[in-house]
Amino acid sequence: MAKHYESDVTQLINQYKEQHPDTELRQREGRARLWDKNLDPEIQEGFKQARVPQKPYVYQTN
Repeated sequence: MAKHYESDVTQLINQYKEQHPDTELRQREGRARLWDKNLDPEIQEGFKQARVPQKPYVYQTN
């Protein structure tokens, strides 16, 4: 592969980022809103204690 080769997808992404310079900031904000959360250990422990054991074959009705 040539040293200066860029795939079509890479070119598209770079072009998009040039046209929309706030893209990475919006991505970070979205990630922080959905994923980067501080978990409360007490609540997590309550979830563990409330867990109901799953039967070996979940689709069996008897």
